[in-house]
Amino acid sequence: MPDTRIVTASVKENVAYMNQVLPVKESFDLIERDIMIGEREASFFFIDGFMKDEIMLKVMDSFLKVRKEDMPASATGFARQCLPYVEVDTISDFDQVLRNLLSGTTCLFIDGYETCIVIDCRTYPARSVGEPEKDKSLRGSRDGFVETIVFNTALIRRRIRDPHLVMQMVEIGDSSRTDVALCYMSDRADEELLKNVKKRLQAIHTGDLRMNQQSLAEQLFKRKWFNPFPKFKFTERPDTAAACLLEGKVVILVDNSPSAMILPTSILDIIEEANDYYFPTLTQIYLKFSRGVITFLTVFLTPVFLLFMQNLEWLPDMFRFVALRDTVNISLVFQFLLLEMAIDGLRLAALNTPSMLSTPLSVIAGIVMGEFSVQSGWFNSEVMLYMAFVAVANYTQPNFELGYALKFMRLLLLILTALFNWIGFAAGCVIIICSICFNKTLSGRSYLNIKLN
Repeated sequence: MPDTRIVTASVKENVAYMNQVLPVKESFDLIERDIMIGEREASFFFIDGFMKDEIMLKVMDSFLKVRKEDMPASATGFARQCLPYVEVDTISDFDQVLRNLLSGTTCLFIDGYETCIVIDCRTYPARSVGEPEKDKSLRGSRDGFVETIVFNTALIRRRIRDPHLVMQMVEIGDSSRTDVALCYMSDRADEELLKNVKKRLQAIHTGDLRMNQQSLAEQLFKRKWFNPFPKFKFTERPDTAAACLLEGKVVILVDNSPSAMILPTSILDIIEEANDYYFPTLTQIYLKFSRGVITFLTVFLTPVFLLFMQNLEWLPDMFRFVALRDTVNISLVFQFLLLEMAIDGLRLAALNTPSMLSTPLSVIAGIVMGEFSVQSGWFNSEVMLYMAFVAVANYTQPNFELGYALKFMRLLLLILTALFNWIGFAAGCVIIICSICFNKTLSGRSYLNIKLN
């Protein structure tokens, strides 16, 4: 429950309450600093590591020059006349005081004032706004979102200098109190969608957002576990987020998360990448078409090959060369399934391999998985070829979650085709189409952008 206690005019009572609520004596980074301002007792509370020392030195130097007769009658007057800093506020509710203090601001109590003076001179540890590793562009800007939400909003403001750009800040999580920014263009965003998103954000009651943006996504929209297709589009590029805002979409930023959540979304939005915005129209069309064809092949290439190998009489004469010329000790479907797991194993190993060893280990893995696997009688060379194409083609689309959704659909097609032949293949295709068409997102629209009731 939020604290309803009010700040009193006695600095000793306020300090005693702050020490009662906060583990100031136990936590080395929670600091209390007592000083005299205009012959009155005063106390600072701040978190070490969040405060800008140079600014606070100048502020405290100005406080030491305040005389008794210069002290205003109220804290508001003191903030206006004696506090030479820009971001200053006065708060009388202890719940708001604690919330601001734990967010990194400096709280000042002065004897005789019934409000707390909040000085926002905080700074967060942050890395440079370098280009994201996953979502790179050939001709675009080289900056990207970081884990500090204020930096991320500034990157968007730098690109959209329009008074209609609104950024509303809310706090979610009783314990984490994570800052969440809702960004939209007031003259372009869909009012119904905006109202729906705001209502869902206000209705979230949770202790914390443990995994930041992913936890928020799960709270906003309860997904069905059996449909693996993503409900949201994420980007780590501020130029992509700005372009989506100008198209009338809504962007959600979460503190401690270096990516933006974009609403509404469709299958065409998810497979887009930053390069689509920077090239001429003809080049954009070609890139989108080729990416769509390759995405289609990643799902259907191996199941179709398995289907034709089970029904060789269906294979046209001009494609007879793709038929298997030799057989190995393992059936075709198990070869595909084993390689699917092996590719994921190599991917996970690459994530945890030190950079200095990644190249030699990749060469060793390629040799072992390639020539030796065929010679040992585990796999056919054709199977290795098609799975190599699928493994590389998965990286043509930028969305990691969509890649695994397509992988699950491919595995489903392989298993159904192996068990029920063409009937299973047809049933798998129907399941894939239904999974896409009826994948209802937060905006109330499916992946095909058809309004669902």
